Amino acid sequence: MPVLQQSLANQSPLLPRYFSYYRGQQVILNCRDHILALQLPDAPQQQWHWNPDSGSLAGHKNPDYPGLLCALECLFGQMPALKQVTLQIEPSLQSVVAQCGAGHRSAAGEFIVTPGVFWQLNNLWVSHGGGSVYPQHLVVSNAGYRHPRRPAKPSGTVYRRFIPWLKRTLSFRTLNIDEDLELFHRWMHCPRVEEFWQQADSREELEAYLQDLQQDAHCQTLLGYIDDTPFSYFEIYWAKEDRLSPHYSAGGYDRGWHLLVGEEAFRGRPWFTAWFLSLQHYLFLDDPRTQHIVAEPRHDNARLIRNARRSGFDLVKTFDFPHKRAQLIMLLREKFFQGNYIHPQGDEENPLDSQ
Repeated sequence: MPVLQQSLANQSPLLPRYFSYYRGQQVILNCRDHILALQLPDAPQQQWHWNPDSGSLAGHKNPDYPGLLCALECLFGQMPALKQVTLQIEPSLQSVVAQCGAGHRSAAGEFIVTPGVFWQLNNLWVSHGGGSVYPQHLVVSNAGYRHPRRPAKPSGTVYRRFIPWLKRTLSFRTLNIDEDLELFHRWMHCPRVEEFWQQADSREELEAYLQDLQQDAHCQTLLGYIDDTPFSYFEIYWAKEDRLSPHYSAGGYDRGWHLLVGEEAFRGRPWFTAWFLSLQHYLFLDDPRTQHIVAEPRHDNARLIRNARRSGFDLVKTFDFPHKRAQLIMLLREKFFQGNYIHPQGDEENPLDSQ
């Protein structure tokens, strides 16, 4: 049996129901006997046929580009070993796919899509921006950093993705101080969070802290949700104008993060791989010019550092902030997408530790 066929034969069957989110709109895919049936809002039903023996996907009924993306997510999202999909589609649709950069013709003459390219398309997961790139205009901030001017911060849901191993939807939504302060205050007083954040402050102090971040153009505060339940908090920032930039050669579009899980029920390997890998995915999609994601956890946060390494991050160096000794870690865009780090890595003998 050819290598491709053998690897696909070892995959679990497709879920009978999968969810995609084209431009923020939920699309339900029903999968049966290798037929993927879906319907986008205000559009006729589509059917796609998946042939696991040849690794090909054919449009059978009303195929179009949005439907193709949803069908591809259903495949690439469930089969980490899938290295490419051969498309059997009409030339007019091939032209659209090629113009969007999603597919290309191989040396063998087949029209293919690879996961390393597919996961960089942002129509399915990012809920703002419409794929446009904010023009570059260099400015000097009050802190003296020279960096690109940043776009206005988004509001509401910024990223949404169905996680097949959880069979639930993960989303990132912007924090609303009026609505979320009580939750943020409770999380900051969790012993496990306080150990590393050391911000078990009063509501008034935490409100002032969040308001400062709200006014800070280089930082965005997000909450992570599983379906409609909030469970985590993230601060994402542009590294060029951050306190981190003097400690390495920061690129103009490098991103960084601080993070915490506030709900004990959402700790553990399945949850960690869902939100942590998706967070990196979102940061790379938010601006295609982002080539590195960096972070500076406390050097003794061994669990987070170890799990970050298993998720594609490299250790760069340790250095000192006024308030902590930090470990600089870095994830390269090429490594993330070409290494298929959208999927959990490792095996049963060397699992990701619980978070």
